[in-house]
Order: sequence, then C-alpha cells, then structure tokens
Amino acid sequence: MTQKLNDTVLAAVPEKIEAPAFNRADLTPGILHIGVGNFHRAHQAVYLHRLFGLGEGHDWAIVGAGLKPYDRAMRDRLKDQDWLTTVVELDPNGLSARICASMIDFIDVDPAALIARLCEPDIRIVSLTITEGGYFVDPNSGGFDAAHADIRADLGHPDAPHTVFGILVAALLKRRERGIAPFTVMSCDNLPENGHVARQAVVGYASALAADAGAWIAENVAFPNGMVDCITPATGERERNLVKERFGLEDAAPVVCEPFRQWVLEDNFPSGRPALEKVGVEFVEDVAPYELMKLRILNGGHAAIAYPGALLGHHFVHDAMADPLIRAFLTKLEKEEILPTVPEIPGVSFQDYLATVVERFSNPAVGDTIARLCLDGSNRQPKFILPAIRDRLDKGLPIRGLALETALWCRYCLCRDEAGNEITLEDDNADRLKAWANSVFGAGETAYDMPDLLGNLASDPAFLAAFREAAGSISRIGVAETLKAYLDDRVPA
Repeated sequence: MTQKLNDTVLAAVPEKIEAPAFNRADLTPGILHIGVGNFHRAHQAVYLHRLFGLGEGHDWAIVGAGLKPYDRAMRDRLKDQDWLTTVVELDPNGLSARICASMIDFIDVDPAALIARLCEPDIRIVSLTITEGGYFVDPNSGGFDAAHADIRADLGHPDAPHTVFGILVAALLKRRERGIAPFTVMSCDNLPENGHVARQAVVGYASALAADAGAWIAENVAFPNGMVDCITPATGERERNLVKERFGLEDAAPVVCEPFRQWVLEDNFPSGRPALEKVGVEFVEDVAPYELMKLRILNGGHAAIAYPGALLGHHFVHDAMADPLIRAFLTKLEKEEILPTVPEIPGVSFQDYLATVVERFSNPAVGDTIARLCLDGSNRQPKFILPAIRDRLDKGLPIRGLALETALWCRYCLCRDEAGNEITLEDDNADRLKAWANSVFGAGETAYDMPDLLGNLASDPAFLAAFREAAGSISRIGVAETLKAYLDDRVPA
C-alpha cells in the first residue's frame, strides 16, 4: 500500500522508514534557507533533523525561500506534502530512508515577501545554496562584479531588488533601522572560502549602494566559512519510483544521497546557532585547510574522472570507476600531483581521505552521472584544478597529469565523444569553450585560442608545453591510449 507523504503519515510511518523523533508542533523558525535544492535537503536539513531528534534546538527550524522559477516549482511540490522530504541513503549494503521534518515553512517566491520575512527577529541565520556561479564574482579580478546587469538593475531600484544580495542588503538595512540584530549569512555552496565570497558579494553590493551601508555590514554581519560534502544526485522518475516501490511513500520531491556526510564550520555566529556539534558538525577556528582538502582531492577527483569518462562513453560515475584506465588515472593523478599541493591538517590522513573518496565514487547505488560532473566546467575548473596547477608550477614541479586533465576538458568541449556521439555542453561560457576546443582539436589549426578563464596559465610557457603535449597525444592516438601512456610514464607515440 502506498501512502501520500504529508503530516498524516507521521502518525503511522511505514516500518522501513525512520520517523521524526520529535513533535513538529514544538518547532519554531530560526534559519531561513535560500535555494532549497536536493543538496540542502540531504545535508543541512538532515543535520538539523537529527539535532531536533535529540530534543535540542527546536527554535532553529528551517524556513525555505527562493527567487528562481525552479524554486517556485520546489515550493509547490513541498507545500503539498507539508514541507516533508523522504531522504534515502544509498548504501550499497542496504538502502535506508527517513522522513526529514526540519523544514516547517517555505515563503512565497516573491522578493517583497522574502525581505519581509528576513526582517523578523526570529531569523538569526540565513543560509545559502545558490550554486557556485551565483555570487557575481568577476572572472578577471575575482572581486564582486558590481557591473553585472542584474546588480545594476537592483542598484537602480534598491527598494525592489530581485537578486539574493540586493534582498539580503535591503533586509539587513531594515533590521538596522528597526533595532533588530543582523542575521548571520552562512553559505553552504561548494566554493573556496564560501563565507568570504558571500561577504564580498553582500558588502560589495551594499558599498555600491552607499558607502556607510557597506561599512556597517562589514563591521556587524558574520559570514562563517564552511566545508560541505554529500554526493546528491538529481531526482527523477527513477528516484520517485524507488521511494514508492521500496518504501511505500508517494513523494513528489524525494532526495537520494550517499551515506557519507560532512560539514566543517567556523564558529562565528554572533546571533547564536544550533548545537550542531552534537550531530557530527565539526566547528573549527579555520576551515580553509579542510576546504582545500575537499576541493582539491574530492572535487578535483570528480573532474579527473568526468571528462575521460564522458569521452569514453560512460554514463554513470561508478561505471567510469569500474574502467581500469580511469580509476588508475584518478589514483595516480591524486597521489603524485594533487595530494602534495594540500597542506597537512593535524590528525587527518590524506591517504585515508582519498581511499574514502574512491570508495564513494565507486558506489553503484548512488547512480550519479558523468554528465552532472561535467556541468559548468568554466566555473569548476578554476576552483578545483587550475589552482593546483599554479601551485605546482610555482614550485617548479611537473604537471603532466593535471595538464592532461585540462586537455581532456578541452576535448570534451568539442561536443562529441570518441565514438562520435554528440555531447551537450552545459556551461554559461559554452561558446568560448567550443572556440577553444576547435582551435586545439580542429583540423588545420596551428594556434590555440586559450580562454581567459584559465587566467595567467593561458600564457604560462610551462603549462602550455604540457597542455600541447597532452592535447597532441589525444589528437593522434585517442583518449584511452593517452591515458595508458601517462600511466606507464612514457612519452606517447
């Protein structure tokens, strides 16, 4: 028998599902989260759900919010099931599921409604998952892009903003006028120094609006850095049918995720915070070393398997990991070129962390796709791969494997795999990337059109030499033979 997920189910939760160990009526809001996607509901929402189950932190329940059309669609789905989500952990040794009940409201997808709710004193933390590309970072300077058309539009109408940062500043300034303490802004996006990036955007927008507003926010609003991790595939019919058939629940927006979950946070919450350390969150003075470990080893590892996986025709991540060439490429690249760029963290073994990463990537139950890993390379490569190349070049160290990864990304941007099948390049900079790929791999081309996305690497002689060698090998003998040559430490034929 299948039951529709909503509050009535909580009175008699099916046996195979973990029910909330708390009364939702006891919860009151404390956190407003902007960008209620799968990752948020598999990660932050689950940590809070666990804390509430200990009988603690009941005044820190989540209010959802968003500004995009897909946020409206998510709100409509969740409203119909009283903001509940089925979270299925894809352990290859046996699936488990819980009804996550830490969200108690989701405001209308409307800027004015969002500003009004942000001005209420019960909201003490505003958390964000607005994607890596949502922070208006200038690709050339790395600073806040105040010249972006959306930001200029908000600056022209500051009382009716439409961007996240225009809205946050409007609410913070209204709270100041009303004598309400500012909320803490907590980015949960997968960005290096995500708190600093969020601060740069909020302060940057406020300063462009009025110098005193920027100065006040810089002095009074906290932006803790955090490292987040939990592989969370997209939800489709496969996942909805899984929940229905395996667990007997009809959920319009279930979440499936791996059984691994990690969250490291700087303890900088002037307006208070839930006691998340009781459910596994690590609070530290400086999250940067943990963040760098994850960005280089895990996210860099994802990039390392994504492009050869796509070019060799693999659909699922675990299938790519089952390919001996790709698995060996990942391991060699990580151990020889990536791990040495990560500063030591007392008590943390990078070799053990890498072993966990390889195990996670190989989990067939997750069903994560190579196409997802290939998304938005122009935002991801400059964060996950290119800094490691720069670090090694600055120390005079070889970059053969990292240059090969970059060449594989470039070859992917040609939009066809090794068998000639079409690839859809999902990237805001798709046109520039295609031009680059055509200049490198197009017939008869003699000069490369290196994109400015590569920063100063685009003109670095050592990088260009290694890149040309890798790209030339891919052109002559193909992806598989190039990988073999790299693994055998020999010059390609």
